[in-house]
Amino acid sequence: MTQLESERAKLAPETRMGAVELTVTALDRSLPFYEQAIGLRTHRREDGRAALGAGEEDLLVLVEEPNAPPAGRHAGLYHFALLHPSREELARAAARLARMRTPIQGASDHGISEAIYLPDPDGIGIELAADRPKEQWPDLSVMSAGPDPLDLNALLESVADEEPHQSVDSETTMGHVHLHVGDLGESTRFYVDVAGFEVMTHLPSAVFVAAGGYHHHVGFNTWRGPGVPPAPEGTVGLRRFTVVLRDGVELDALRERGGAGGEDVEETADGPLLRDPSGNALLFRTA
Repeated sequence: MTQLESERAKLAPETRMGAVELTVTALDRSLPFYEQAIGLRTHRREDGRAALGAGEEDLLVLVEEPNAPPAGRHAGLYHFALLHPSREELARAAARLARMRTPIQGASDHGISEAIYLPDPDGIGIELAADRPKEQWPDLSVMSAGPDPLDLNALLESVADEEPHQSVDSETTMGHVHLHVGDLGESTRFYVDVAGFEVMTHLPSAVFVAAGGYHHHVGFNTWRGPGVPPAPEGTVGLRRFTVVLRDGVELDALRERGGAGGEDVEETADGPLLRDPSGNALLFRTA
């Protein structure tokens, strides 16, 4: 791809993430967790599917497959990140977890953001995050050190005098997804040349890509080992994630890049769907 073609392939700054669709084993177990511990609202439930969000558009779609096997040593979802609109909202999320006695796996200060990590009842990875102002971000191109630990006590102290918040703020969005893949080079080619993202940070075993100068909309790593295969059909975890493009012109350009790159562009009722080299499915739509 020439430099001019590469510039034309870049996604518009308005690009954002949409709903993440997951396979879970029991909605009657998952929904109370996502409502009470995470603070999402169930928008609708029918025929073994449930859509959740912050009150407006869907952020998560859960699909029940009672016999779905757990994720193993293969590609798939590492975690999805619910982005809270402020540090105070992240503190309220932390207080909600504490009140529900929900175990967490870790809490980190990444410089660009603060984050809490935990699994859902099926072991699916979740990140609860709040970004710092962009002018405070470190240089994304040279980020190589690990994150600092997040001071959870200080975070909780900032909302200690408040009444509990049962639900997330209505401005909570899907911030990013982070994936397990089998090959960083192939995945980078796909997410840059076909999907249209730009590389923001490149580490030896992980790459982070975004549109519009964001720190990352998609991350992918080889932490399950280089060469891991795609996830078997019906496995617990990621079914597909959504990238919301600015307009139909961008959508047509995506289709063109997919065709030129030899990708199988599947036209669905919701928009074109592509799979990255490790089988992770991306749905593209307009707002």
